[in-house]
Amino acid sequence: MTMMMMRERLKTVAKGLAMTAGLVAAMTGGASAESRPAKELFGGMKLPARAAPAAYGSYAKGCIAGAVAIPVDGPNWQAMRLSRNRRWGHPQMISLLERLSKDAPSVGWPGILIGDVSQPRGGPMLSGHASHQIGLDADIWLTPMPDRRMSAKEREDLPFTSMLKENKFLTVNDKVWTPAHARLIMLAASYPQVERIFVNPAIKKKLCDTWTGDRSALGKVRPIYGHDAHFHIRIGCPQGTAGCKPQAAVGPGDGCDKSLAWWFTDEPWAKPKKDPNAKPPKPPRPMQLSDLPKACAVVLQAPSPDSEMAATYGGGTTTVSALAAAPASTNEAVPAIAAQMPAVPDVVPIPLPRPAGY
Repeated sequence: MTMMMMRERLKTVAKGLAMTAGLVAAMTGGASAESRPAKELFGGMKLPARAAPAAYGSYAKGCIAGAVAIPVDGPNWQAMRLSRNRRWGHPQMISLLERLSKDAPSVGWPGILIGDVSQPRGGPMLSGHASHQIGLDADIWLTPMPDRRMSAKEREDLPFTSMLKENKFLTVNDKVWTPAHARLIMLAASYPQVERIFVNPAIKKKLCDTWTGDRSALGKVRPIYGHDAHFHIRIGCPQGTAGCKPQAAVGPGDGCDKSLAWWFTDEPWAKPKKDPNAKPPKPPRPMQLSDLPKACAVVLQAPSPDSEMAATYGGGTTTVSALAAAPASTNEAVPAIAAQMPAVPDVVPIPLPRPAGY
């Protein structure tokens, strides 16, 4: 490419960015992108960006182009809480969920209930998660799929079932926990593209104490706050996606060590000490579009597919593997912008210091 061609391309990208605020405002209700929290901009998108699949930024600060939706129903899955419109993800994430659902009966689990994956274009959510922003995270309920298809209302109203004893903090309730729960979590952890499985510390300890099978994937199962009624699957950045910011690899071992013991001390649960003379802290500033990778501005203003059906994952239509290189982008502006992105740390928001590796 000649220098002149490069200059022209950069001019095109710059012009596109300059137009983004106005385009986003037109699509999201009139207010400028600069004045609205990013969660409102991305939370207002009903359909994905029509582009080749690509994740930009980190799990807790980013977006996704070319997301696809998992169908509401599959042979061995049902999607839950449909009103949230969070069953979108990178095709490789959706493909993994399909595989997990097919493999689940082999470990005594009839089928999976799929919770939140991501919004159509990723990004910060209006409520709930700090992560799930780049289409590479998904929640699986610790409730087996029933032997019938639930109505949309049932999927909204079905309560979560905690695996913990009601009056005993950090203790698994053996009246609801079964060996099949353990087998399902360890099955999910066994896939090579899965980098982390987040569960409640009590569930991690239960696995450490009782799992007698292959423990080589047990280190991927990480204790974290909450996660007592579902587990959280995270896959790595697809190969060939330069804009995706990976996490450091999980350390060696099964994780049944002092990093787990820390969760059973007072420190993770202690309330921060307050200075009675200190002024009340200002509310945290909402994440803005400018806080996200520059490519996310382009993702936000990109055209949509014709319909939700047009962007719903087709299963056997094509083979999608998280171990394969991602296809080349068809949007020239997006990779050019992604190359300019600063490094963005991935942060799982925890109020106190904790052992590394999460």
